[in-house]
Amino acid sequence: MRFSSTFSLVVSAALLGIPALAQSAAHPPLYNTVKQKLLEGKQVFSFTQSKFDIAGYCEAAKHFDYTWFEMQHSTLEFKDIEAMIAACPHAGAIPMIRLPDAQEWHIQHATDIGVLGVIVPTVDDVDRAREAAKWARYPPVARRSSGQGQARSIWGINGIDYAHTINDNMLVVIMIETPTGVANAYDIASVPGVDVVIIGNNDLSVFSGFPQTDDRYQMLMNKVHDDTLRAGKIFGQANANYAKGNPLSKDSKFFQNGPSFDGWKLPSGGGRSASAPPPGEEDTPAKAPPKKK
Repeated sequence: MRFSSTFSLVVSAALLGIPALAQSAAHPPLYNTVKQKLLEGKQVFSFTQSKFDIAGYCEAAKHFDYTWFEMQHSTLEFKDIEAMIAACPHAGAIPMIRLPDAQEWHIQHATDIGVLGVIVPTVDDVDRAREAAKWARYPPVARRSSGQGQARSIWGINGIDYAHTINDNMLVVIMIETPTGVANAYDIASVPGVDVVIIGNNDLSVFSGFPQTDDRYQMLMNKVHDDTLRAGKIFGQANANYAKGNPLSKDSKFFQNGPSFDGWKLPSGGGRSASAPPPGEEDTPAKAPPKKK
């Protein structure tokens, strides 16, 4: 099964030294502005929405590149996310969901309610990566079924044909969080339809037993980085502290959380904010590995 995604073609061209914008000149800008920014080589950041809060979501969505709707580590349901997206469908932050798995019905629900990206955690092998890619796009490149959710009414506007444009606008993000995933990183990243591979920094530390400041941890990150770029895909990290100050920062483009693009700060109420990520991803400083003596 081959994907004809503009994204993969432009990334491959970039790796060959061909300017991405020149390659995409024949195509209009994507309505998935996060994907468009990634094609332009920019870093993108989110806020994490982990509870049902329409007012809070609509305000925060004005200030970030995308929303990381958290369904792996929260009690959010699809109907909750559906209602939040419907309340301010074009607030700015592109809606994306971290799902608990790559099951067909989860991805179908996510895409039908209007998200433009799915994030699949703890991917250890190509089977899970293939499942994620298979259900996220329509035929002939994949196996997404035609549903009757609100996605078409949100994105099929101003003369846009949703069914014929969503495949190029969809973003499939895979998380590698274990040493097994690291070992299989090239095969995972090479799966057609996978657009971005990111490291789940906290879990990779837990599963490997290496602190994030350990040079052995950096070696694991280096392998995922090298394999992802070799496969022609975008590399990122869950911990936005890696956006600067690490040997891989230059090539790290996709992050969970991080700074807003206009300086706006998420409100906090005497502790972790309502939209805070699961503990760990943003708590450990991202430092260069210690030098061997």
